[in-house]
Amino acid sequence: MKRRTFLIGLGGGLALAWWLKPGDRGAPHAPYFQTLNDLFRAQGPGRPVLLIDRQRLAANCRRLTALLPPGRDYRIVAKSLPSVPLIREVMALTGTRRVMVFHQPFITALAAAEPGCDLLLGKPMPVNAAARFYEELPADTGFDPDQQLQWLIDSEARLREYLTLARRLRRRLLVNIELDVGLHRGGLTEPAQLDALLTLIEAHPDRLGFSGFMGYDAHVGKLPAVVESREDSLRKSQAVYQGFIDRLYRLQPKYREQRLTFNGAGSPTVALHGDETPLNELAAGSALVKPTDFDLDTLADFEPAAFIAAPVLKAMDGLHLPGPLPLGDAWALWDPNRARTYFIYGGYWKAEPVSPAGIAANSLYGVSTNQMMYNGADSTALEVNDQIFFRPTQSEFVLLQFGDLAAVSDGTLQDWWPPLPQGEGA
Repeated sequence: MKRRTFLIGLGGGLALAWWLKPGDRGAPHAPYFQTLNDLFRAQGPGRPVLLIDRQRLAANCRRLTALLPPGRDYRIVAKSLPSVPLIREVMALTGTRRVMVFHQPFITALAAAEPGCDLLLGKPMPVNAAARFYEELPADTGFDPDQQLQWLIDSEARLREYLTLARRLRRRLLVNIELDVGLHRGGLTEPAQLDALLTLIEAHPDRLGFSGFMGYDAHVGKLPAVVESREDSLRKSQAVYQGFIDRLYRLQPKYREQRLTFNGAGSPTVALHGDETPLNELAAGSALVKPTDFDLDTLADFEPAAFIAAPVLKAMDGLHLPGPLPLGDAWALWDPNRARTYFIYGGYWKAEPVSPAGIAANSLYGVSTNQMMYNGADSTALEVNDQIFFRPTQSEFVLLQFGDLAAVSDGTLQDWWPPLPQGEGA
């Protein structure tokens, strides 16, 4: 090879390497997170904390209620906001008493803590779980499940199980029927399937009462646009729902005069329902705290309101990896975002680092639920006892992992909100 050709090739390779070299993405905490950092550094419990920003929560509640079509009610999704004080806060901010529940211990806790609430199951519950609810419900709560609790039923077989339970308990159970409006996760698929369930309910008016429908439409907009547009997907979903309502009124015209629950939507689609929706109430929960899975165009105006604050246990210059080779030194030299190493208290949550900027886990070092490694640029400038902040990817599981939630507002720690109980063996 000629010397000139070699030098040209070498120069080109170095240019390419320089072009591929990562840029410095680091920065210290922005003012919002610096205020939170100062707060938890001074007043935090010295362990990872899940915090709720009450000001952002309130703003999101205002945004959500403004989205509701005229005459439609809002129902809080408890699994996404799994804390009685948090749910109470949302009740006060939105003016609703309606809650959707997905877990038997949550039903019991809410019935006892908020005896004036209206509860709708968000998934069909095994009949044993329903029986346990009645066994555990204190007699003096003031909550009347015969009037305030709707069990979700997805088949005639399950309805017969609940009828047997109602007979054994000498109670009248309210029955809400699950519809498959396109998600294909269960429920009635054809309006004609409604006939047998209504016949069974009408045959036992002392033990069963029909209360409405629930059809979750999270599939809307998830298909690639080249397969089906979001508008077409929503229109088809609403047409399926309306078909069940039409058949109900043909079979039992009396229900036209009753206030039934026609529930649906969810955080991904709540903003899509307008005046034409067949629903008379819309459910949502995650939108109010906005984990990363809900960074959707339909929720662009909503702000993240839930964060994990994790204390830095160890702060080091450089990147020191196990083994005989100086891989860490070479990596840190190549990537300025690996110039600092932080080991935090805990880790490996369903969450992504959000502050300081440029913080990233070290995949080569590995993950840990005890002391997880994160790297950042020199400009991140964290010290021991500072906090790294994370956004949960979802709320329903992550908010149950940290004990009491820290309720903050305007840079102050205002309260500790206990999560809902998971139940024995959960």
